[in-house]
Amino acid sequence: MVFYAALRRASLAAVSASIRALGNRQMVQSSARFELLPLSSIFTRRHAGGCPSSHPLARFSSLAEEKPASDADLVKVIDSEIICAEESDDHDRVEEIPQGFPFEIQDENGMNVITLKRTYQTESIEVSVSMPCLVTGEEPENAGGGDNDDEDYEKPGQSSLPLTVVITKEGGPILEFYCTAYPDEVVIDSMSVGENEQTGEEALAYEGPDFNDLDENLQKAFHKYLELRGICALNTNFLHEYMINKDSREYLLWLKDLKKFVEK
Repeated sequence: MVFYAALRRASLAAVSASIRALGNRQMVQSSARFELLPLSSIFTRRHAGGCPSSHPLARFSSLAEEKPASDADLVKVIDSEIICAEESDDHDRVEEIPQGFPFEIQDENGMNVITLKRTYQTESIEVSVSMPCLVTGEEPENAGGGDNDDEDYEKPGQSSLPLTVVITKEGGPILEFYCTAYPDEVVIDSMSVGENEQTGEEALAYEGPDFNDLDENLQKAFHKYLELRGICALNTNFLHEYMINKDSREYLLWLKDLKKFVEK
């Protein structure tokens, strides 16, 4: 997808220049065809039974309705990108749901999130999974080039997957976690507890300290709490691959919708 994005930017930049050049050329041509006639000449034609369609303004109007040639060039670029996207294995790959995956997946075309739902004992659990933040795996220029204690040394980044976990109990408050899933690791960024329907005052209620400021044993206990409810590395690794494939499918659908608009 990084290759496709770079190709798309380069292609659209060339098309943009082509559109401007063709647009200027058409403006010159249109101006050359638009002939101003003296008022007396127009009056004479009108009284002589001249055809209204022969009026220069009518010819100018018909030219304005013609589809610019640059639109056809844009469609060709979009078609090329569609072919590249269709040749990718990701857009039609169906990820096999791992055995014991506890969630029902709700996935709608055109949306950049999926929703996971399940019940656990007396709890209702809903997880919103957003598109992944992908990292190519290339190391920074200064990575590995010196002592690890050097302040300029940077570790290579990792791809990540944003998760929002909402746990509710009937007639009770809700517990909400904001997490980031990395390969083989789930990190809790923050958490809050509140009522199902918050009023203005309740929305400003104290939500607790920053998660990283909690006692280390309490942090570990919350990680275990989520793991028992299905928020674990085994499941998030699968979700990471699932969302990469969804991103490819959504991009292909977006390209086809874009082509329909330009052609219309």
